[in-house]
Amino acid sequence: MKLLIIAILTSLLSLNFWVGNSSVQQNKISDFEQSLRTVEGVMQVDFVRRTSNQKILKILDRFNPGLKNDLKQEIANEIYQRSIKYPNLDVDLICATITHESGRTWDPKVVSKAGAMGLMQIMPATGKWLSKYEGISWTGDEEVLFDPINNIRLGTRYLSALIETYDLEGGLAAYNGGDKRVRMWLKHDKADGILWPETRAYIPFVLNLYDEFKSTSL
Repeated sequence: MKLLIIAILTSLLSLNFWVGNSSVQQNKISDFEQSLRTVEGVMQVDFVRRTSNQKILKILDRFNPGLKNDLKQEIANEIYQRSIKYPNLDVDLICATITHESGRTWDPKVVSKAGAMGLMQIMPATGKWLSKYEGISWTGDEEVLFDPINNIRLGTRYLSALIETYDLEGGLAAYNGGDKRVRMWLKHDKADGILWPETRAYIPFVLNLYDEFKSTSL
């Protein structure tokens, strides 16, 4: 990045020394303008990445300050990369889902009473199925699902697919309670009494965290 900026600044300084016909000068100016736009684009992407990672790290420090710094950085980078890969997920939504799913602990090895594992609380059978599409070798439930990077890759893939199928609220409901009741719920215009009580509570819990994180400043 620094070398590219230096090269463009050098080109700018050399404008005063260009000689020759106007068409050559115009081509050089056009090339310079294109290079400048490229640098501006790269700098903007880098700014978004750094800002997103800082927000994720702030959330991590709030809920699990004892996590090793290197692992925090890896988790933050992975969440940012997943938000780029899946346009219907953003950093705040992924963080809100992890926060609620992990019981506000952000503990990579948390296990629910039902047997869901890791940051995004993935059931082993679901994880094993998803791993085939994600290119992750299934070497064992704990080895795969307690790895926060694998867990985030699997969880975000699943959540993104559900939101694409059912919309945001429907996707969250399906992530928590499965597809069958969500299809019935949507068919009946989200009527009361169809979703499990836990799922009915799950949706606003995650959405409230989502709103909170969206409004969080660094």
